[in-house]
Amino acid sequence: MQDSAIVTPPKKSRFPKAVPFIIGNEAAERFSFYGMRSILSLFLVQHFFNPTDNAALTDQANAHANKLHHLFVMVAYALPFVGGMVADWFTGKYKLILYVSMVYCVGHLMLAMLDGGLGGFELGLLVVAIGAGGIKSCVSANVGDQFDATNQDLLSKVYGWFYFSINAGSTISTLAIPWTYDHFGPKWAFGVPGILMALATIIFFSGRKMYVKVPPQGVNRNNLVFITWYALTHLSQRKPGQSMLDVAKGPYDPERVEGVKAVYRVMSVFFFALAFWAVWDQCLSEWTLYAEKMNRVINLGFTKITVFPGQLSTVNTVFLLLFIPLFNYVVYPWFDKIGLKTTPLRRLGTGLVLTVLSFIVIAFIHNGIEQGEKPSIFWEVLAFMILSAAEVLVSITGLEYAYTHSPKSMKSTMTGIWFLVVSFGNLITALVNGLIEDGGWWAKNLKGANYEWFFVAFISIFIIVFMFVSPRLKERNYITDPYIDNQVLADTQNL
Repeated sequence: MQDSAIVTPPKKSRFPKAVPFIIGNEAAERFSFYGMRSILSLFLVQHFFNPTDNAALTDQANAHANKLHHLFVMVAYALPFVGGMVADWFTGKYKLILYVSMVYCVGHLMLAMLDGGLGGFELGLLVVAIGAGGIKSCVSANVGDQFDATNQDLLSKVYGWFYFSINAGSTISTLAIPWTYDHFGPKWAFGVPGILMALATIIFFSGRKMYVKVPPQGVNRNNLVFITWYALTHLSQRKPGQSMLDVAKGPYDPERVEGVKAVYRVMSVFFFALAFWAVWDQCLSEWTLYAEKMNRVINLGFTKITVFPGQLSTVNTVFLLLFIPLFNYVVYPWFDKIGLKTTPLRRLGTGLVLTVLSFIVIAFIHNGIEQGEKPSIFWEVLAFMILSAAEVLVSITGLEYAYTHSPKSMKSTMTGIWFLVVSFGNLITALVNGLIEDGGWWAKNLKGANYEWFFVAFISIFIIVFMFVSPRLKERNYITDPYIDNQVLADTQNL
């Protein structure tokens, strides 16, 4: 009688014990960030720039508030690029997230105290922006660090929960904080996000014994900054037929140099996304100020609900949750089926067109407000719906394009650069509002709905240029052709 083979059932994958702490931390942090933003522009106008609601001061007051709001976002999205390098080179992700979270809490405390006047409040905004931006590039990467070969199959699920926590935190905060502001005033409205950020820090610290902590790797010279700087300062060594960056091969890893080339190819596409990010964050600043002047009463038949201005941005999350599966499973397959392949570049171009349409709707709303009318809040909901569709086409497509068109060695760099595009877009809007605030030609000619028509023209210029440039953009997909890294490297070495 032969011994029967003992079959060991495959071990079931398990989520790392650290995951609940990371998910809870992210939900609380996003609550704090979007909660304070939902009332920021409105608070600045009502408490600092136009507390008497003087009609003659409206344009300059709104411009000043919006300038500060967009400068805040600019800093918050510029720092992930720096934070990622600091974590990778010097501190590791865990220490950076913990220490910068404490800074984040101090910033919220400064906002809630409101004791330093405008100067103190602006300093608080800067500290919050440093906190939010400093940890942004590390938190999502820290999720992936917790997994190994035994549970990699659960990685997509945990990122699903991770992004669910982001949407849950932002949705709840944009409903709760405007209500808090109306009923309990600004100290509590800024204080509650601070409490949530403190809770986020406590939750993160509580899981300290369970995290997989990847140690810092020291300064890696084979990166975008060092390679580009070397190439620029050694252009005289370039041989005929070589690209500018090829002179860095030798002193630097040739494969990394090819990766930097890929980054710059993707950045040529990101340039056009700049037009989208120059206007998207206005839905949380300018549009909130317009909502205050609109008819915000919704008649449900059996009762009436008054929507607070800052709550309106909640519909953006709702539309995104509806549009993401709709576009992925219905819209894109339908166009592909009829022969109009929905390439990333076509999605980006279409998204820019929809962005223009959303601002045309806002222009008519703004014009009505200027004429003393009180348009229905549903007109702004329509603008949000169009802008949310544009966000799916531009933002999600941009992240996908960055991932698929850059080699493995440069994917983290591309994420940081994507955040920089968001930052520069907000800088453009801040500069425009700064010019309006200072008076003169800009204040006169961008008064009222002309402000929206300016950005309609601004994006339209990008669309026209994109139509001519996009067919000439070189694309290299590193996912569909996994050997492209080695092939390109071999070709360059045979030159």
